[in-house]
Amino acid sequence: MAFAVKEINSNTDLLPNVTLGYSLYDNCVELSIGFRAALSLAAGQKKHFVLNDSCVGAPPVLGIVGDSSSTRSIAISNVLGLYRVPLFVHYLQNVNFTTSFGDEVSFDKDGDAIPLYDVMNWLWLPSGNIQVQNVGVVKKSAQRGEQLHLNEDAIFWNFEPMRPPMSVCSKKCPLGTRRVRRKGEPECCFDCITCSEGEISNTTDSTECIPCPEDFWSTPDRYQCVPMKTEFLSYHEPLGICLSTVAVLGTFICAIVLLVFVHNRKTPIVRANNSELSFQVLLSLKLCFLCSLLFIGRPRLWTCQLRHAAFGISFVLCVSCILVKTMVVLAVFKASKPGGGSILKWFGALQQRGTVFTLTLIQAVICVTWLVTASPAPYKNTDYHNDKIVYECVIGSSVGFAVLLGYIGLLALLSFMLAFLARNLPDNFNEAKLITFSMLMFCAVWVAFVPAYVNSPGKYADAVEVFAILASSFGLLVALFGPKCYIILFRPERNTKKAVMGRV
Repeated sequence: MAFAVKEINSNTDLLPNVTLGYSLYDNCVELSIGFRAALSLAAGQKKHFVLNDSCVGAPPVLGIVGDSSSTRSIAISNVLGLYRVPLFVHYLQNVNFTTSFGDEVSFDKDGDAIPLYDVMNWLWLPSGNIQVQNVGVVKKSAQRGEQLHLNEDAIFWNFEPMRPPMSVCSKKCPLGTRRVRRKGEPECCFDCITCSEGEISNTTDSTECIPCPEDFWSTPDRYQCVPMKTEFLSYHEPLGICLSTVAVLGTFICAIVLLVFVHNRKTPIVRANNSELSFQVLLSLKLCFLCSLLFIGRPRLWTCQLRHAAFGISFVLCVSCILVKTMVVLAVFKASKPGGGSILKWFGALQQRGTVFTLTLIQAVICVTWLVTASPAPYKNTDYHNDKIVYECVIGSSVGFAVLLGYIGLLALLSFMLAFLARNLPDNFNEAKLITFSMLMFCAVWVAFVPAYVNSPGKYADAVEVFAILASSFGLLVALFGPKCYIILFRPERNTKKAVMGRV
């Protein structure tokens, strides 16, 4: 109104010879009571407000209009208005202009200004406070009527059918999250919490997350499940390729050494070292190299059951042959002394074969008992990584595995002790020394294997066991047959009976 009066007074064409003035009051001349009453009513608070006793009599003056030509003044009550002054109303009907803010100013036939309404959103918070937000304005003009202008940024539109009343506090939760209601606040107020690992949410505004199926895991954005990655000692990875290559190489070397010994089986150095037991040692070493391949590749039921049985029997066969060779060496030198000839009857070819067979049979019984009572089996382990499946073979029975290793260690220790006793026997080519060295390496490898195996996770436990098999097999192969092959192939002048007996 103040703006309208100023515009009218500055334009002599609107109200010639008339100067307008005004004096505005609230009802009962106390603004705070009416304003507080309106806020209380909008907030839903039931409070009583009592007006002052002075609010009686004629309505207060809201406007003073002065006529400069006749020095008259006319009082107008516009809000409580009980009467109008025809002269002033006549002039106001001719007022129509646009302000610098783009608002149109005009008056109707009764002299009332065309209103401008603000569209307000009143939100009563649980704390008791009122949050007011201007979301639009209604403009009314004589030419275009009423028009609604909305503030799009202040309004959250929902075009979906109504399901739990539309939220006016929090926006919708995106994919991969779930709604968690804020404690002590209305239902429309909630937080969006990211789903946990292994769970997804593939709909907006989801109230819960869905667990992924078995062998599946959630993506980082938590809105879809994908197959888990798998891990095992594979033939296609560098570690698996290296180990399998070494195993095949060891098998190939054993085959070459066997051919060399067979071709030179009538030479003194081969005959003096018990050629039959030497052939059996080479064959058992080939089995040891080959059994390591069962530890590479994705574990299956048959590979889990066969790998430890083949490993245990192959090594017992090898070590028992070495043990019998050591016993034969001791028996031969005992027989060379006076009164010792009768001892050789206990170490003939039949007795040697029978001893090797019996010692190997004991290990076979241990393996069969282990497989029957608590067989090793493949296992999908997710304890190491949440998003990865580690395929491994569980041993089934720790006792069975310990007995298998313990029996091999017992035979190796016994062979080492006997070979150590025979290390100083008079012979230019003393095989007892070679056996002592080979058993020392063998025992060292498997003593170091136990803590490394226990502390290695997943596929690395299999890699440690394969490494122990290959290392101990190569140790036996090189220590027992390396010097003999060197003499056979490169020093044939030493492959004579006199040289072997130490007479040269």
